[in-house]
Amino acid sequence: MAKAVFYHAGCPVCVDAEQMILNYLDPAKTEIEVVNFSTDTSRIEEAELAGVKSVPALVLDGWVYHINFGASMEDVKK
Repeated sequence: MAKAVFYHAGCPVCVDAEQMILNYLDPAKTEIEVVNFSTDTSRIEEAELAGVKSVPALVLDGWVYHINFGASMEDVKK
C-alpha cells in the first residue's frame, strides 16, 4: 500500500488543495495522512527532512509534490 502525507498550513489555498487531493486518492490503495501545521507544528522538521520546501505539498512514497504555493516552510515556522 502506498503512503501519502499531505502537509499544509491551514490557509485557504491549502484547504482547497487538501480537499482536491483527498477526493482523488484511493484510500483502498493509499494510506493517507493529513498534517496541518497550524494545529501541529511538531511535524515541521519531519516535512523538511522529507524535502518539503513549501505548502501545500504531498509526499507520496517518498516523492515530494509541491502543489500551488501557499507558504514557504520559512513562513510556516513564523
